[in-house]
Amino acid sequence: MTELHLLDAAETARRTSAGEVSAVEVVRASLDRIAALDPGLNAMSVVLGAEALAEAEARDNALAAGEPCGPLHGVPVVIKEEVDVSGTVTTFGGEGNSTPVPADAEVVRRLRAAGAVVVGKTTMPEFGAFPYTEGASRGVTRNPWDRTRTPGGSSGGTAVAVATGMVPVGLGGDGGGSIRIPSAMCGLFGLKPQRGRVSTAPHPHLWWALGTAGPLTRTVLDSAIFYDAIRGNVAGDLYTAGDTGSFAEAARTAPGQLRIGWSTKPVALGVRPDRAHVRAVEDSARLLAELGHDVRRVEPHYPDPTLAFVPQFFAGIRDEAAAVEHPERLERRTRQTRRLGAWVTPKVRDWALRQSEEISRQANRVFDEVDVLLTPTTAHRPPRVGVLDGKGTVGSALASMPAIAYCALWNVAGNPAASVPAGLAEDGLPLGVQLVGRQHDETTLLSLSAQLEAARPWSFPRL
Repeated sequence: MTELHLLDAAETARRTSAGEVSAVEVVRASLDRIAALDPGLNAMSVVLGAEALAEAEARDNALAAGEPCGPLHGVPVVIKEEVDVSGTVTTFGGEGNSTPVPADAEVVRRLRAAGAVVVGKTTMPEFGAFPYTEGASRGVTRNPWDRTRTPGGSSGGTAVAVATGMVPVGLGGDGGGSIRIPSAMCGLFGLKPQRGRVSTAPHPHLWWALGTAGPLTRTVLDSAIFYDAIRGNVAGDLYTAGDTGSFAEAARTAPGQLRIGWSTKPVALGVRPDRAHVRAVEDSARLLAELGHDVRRVEPHYPDPTLAFVPQFFAGIRDEAAAVEHPERLERRTRQTRRLGAWVTPKVRDWALRQSEEISRQANRVFDEVDVLLTPTTAHRPPRVGVLDGKGTVGSALASMPAIAYCALWNVAGNPAASVPAGLAEDGLPLGVQLVGRQHDETTLLSLSAQLEAARPWSFPRL
């Protein structure tokens, strides 16, 4: 073990770029920590030890030759299983594929171009269908704060790897809260960007209008640097986002006085927030007021996103399941989900996409009065592992409602939304609050989140 695992991505890149430590040393420390901690946590599905050390050596050689360093020079990163990494099987968290892919996804290509070193891929539930990282194929991933609890999902493996210092940053994906939910449950910062901000190539979309890729990090600045490295589009992307300035500059800039509305009202009917989450929002609202913002309680008139979300969910799962090499190897629950989604024809899917536009219009009315909306990230505390045991599609969906109650609407609407650490609850597990911004306005969220981070420093599990 070495203190290198305590460094964030920005500081790691500074040291490797300055020659204070080699990329090989940093990557070896990352691999050592994975070997020591992962057997009890199940964050990693694939460890690319030899490949990562060779890539790190190439970074060191480039530095010695006087070549310019990228913003993530020598930084170890992990990639969620649904994203292509050259030479590995894109499993989507299951056994349906067996052939390694020949090329990196565009987002991975950009990470390498920025100097990052891919040390492995992370565990996820099959196709990321539900917000808990457990399944028949990959087993259970455990929360490092309490191993009897889930880290959330579907980017649970990435969250655990980052929270434990296996790597300083990791790539996840968010189709209904899958960056924000595990960030909240593991004490991380997780920003879901504006729809279309990050290329989904080689695929034209991720669950149609719902999904996007993005990092889970231990600091706001790390998230901003990571996004500046990966954002932007290529030909074939179904969605694109509006122009915006440097994310890293935004994370380093005070937000000015903002109008911030807070609410603990869930979007999902029949869900009640845990009292600890209500207190976290109230405490965050008081802190924001002390920081000089115009903070007020609001009662948003949330539209029901079900008619847009559910068809896109089924269409996304069915598209991904239809493309695997061995459909007979899919998990029982996935096969059931595929059958239950047979009613989502292309005509129904396109109708749902049109519904998304109207739902987005209604949801964004709240920003007529405020600049940022503050809510809980999830309604419930991290459940015990095994929350999906024995459940089919319907039972799993019902068990997932408290996790997505505040998150999924903003996938339908397309707005950027971030989970920001808010201390620890009485159960010793992290709390997270959600900040939602106007469309195409990640920079305000990054500035405000960095201000919160400075005023209320975050903690991580001691392992």
